[in-house]
Parts: sequence; structure tokens; C-alpha cells
Amino acid sequence: MILENTPLHFLGKRLEFPPVETAGEDGLLAVGGDLSPERLLLAYKNGIFPWFNDDSLILWWTPDPRMVLFPEKVKISKSMRKLIREGKFTLTQNKCFEQVIDYCAQIHRKGQEGTWITPEMKMAYMNLYKKGFIKSYEVWEDGELVGGLYGVDLGHVFCGESMFSLTSNASKFAFIKMAQEMYKNGYRIIDCQVHTDHLESLGAELLPRKEFMKILQGQLHARQ
Repeated sequence: MILENTPLHFLGKRLEFPPVETAGEDGLLAVGGDLSPERLLLAYKNGIFPWFNDDSLILWWTPDPRMVLFPEKVKISKSMRKLIREGKFTLTQNKCFEQVIDYCAQIHRKGQEGTWITPEMKMAYMNLYKKGFIKSYEVWEDGELVGGLYGVDLGHVFCGESMFSLTSNASKFAFIKMAQEMYKNGYRIIDCQVHTDHLESLGAELLPRKEFMKILQGQLHARQ
């Protein structure tokens, strides 16, 4: 995950991050530190997120450009509109976050070996959840959990972390419903972090980091 010739900043115990503009071309900003709630919140408030394998140090990223979704631009295909009308799925919030993150860790993803949701990462997000900064969406079919997603909720910005599907279209359903709710509640942007074809098909787009940071810092109202 570390590219050659990337300028690395090594974090110590002090609660701080270098400016995002100093990140390497791959978006890697810093190495080390910890996953305390305080450091995680500082990271997300500054457009930084952790992403690393269980055999590496903690890596902190701030890619440029950034994959984002403006909630009002979510794309809903004809087939998804039909599925939503049929009422095949039901949606809940924060009903079983631990199950959602466990499934996200277990689902095999094309081109990815293992999972970045290590036991250490799970515990870190569980701690954030207890403090009210994590939101999960659960998709149910006939009383069974079949999909969902979770992310860090900063007030007017939602930082999506991971999603899963055990049946076709379940994660799409969660994503669309989440975006519609975010739009209704005045959220300015949904941070999707990095490009995937799946996210692009749902309306996400690449935004220069400078523009993303303006939105993040200008609209951020973290819960107390």
C-alpha cells in the first residue's frame, strides 16, 4: 500500500496531523499514531482516514481527487426504482452496528486480499459508535439482515466507510436510502473516499481535494 518516493510523516503520541497538502501522490499522508476516538475524529474533521492491513503500521490517507456524492445527485436506476416500490427490503438505523461491521469485514472484495477492518479497527469504530459518531444502516428481507453500510457522522458530512450485500442490490438500497435521508436532513456531502465503478454508478464523482476540504471545514458541525 506504500508507494516508493512517498514523503512520510511519522506520528507520535501528540494529537496532530500534518497538512493534507503534504500527502504523496497516492494520498498517503502519515504513518503511526493510534486509533483513539480523539485522533479518529481529528482525522475525519480534516479529510483524513485510516486504511491499512493487519500486518502493517497504521496508515493515514487523504487522496486527491476525492470520491464524493452530493446527496441530491444520487442515481436511481429504473430497476432500483421498481425494487424500492415493491417493498422487498426494509431499512433500519443503528439497530445492529456490530453485525454490519462484522459482515463488512468478512465479505470478499475483488482485487483485495484480506480485510482492512482488523480487530483493532473494529474496536476503534465501536468506541466511536458509543460516542454517537457512527451511523449504520441495515437492510432486511423477511426478517433477515441482508445488507448494510456504516460511516462516521460529522453532522453535515457523512464519511462512508464500508458496505456489504448478502443478496443482490441490498447495499445499493442502503446507499440510496442513506443519500435521500442525508439530502432531506441538510447534509452537504457524502465522502466515499476513493473511486470505484460501483460508487460512480450511484452518482458519486471525483472532486479536487481542495474543494472537498472547503465543504468539509465550512459545513462541519460535530456533535458534542
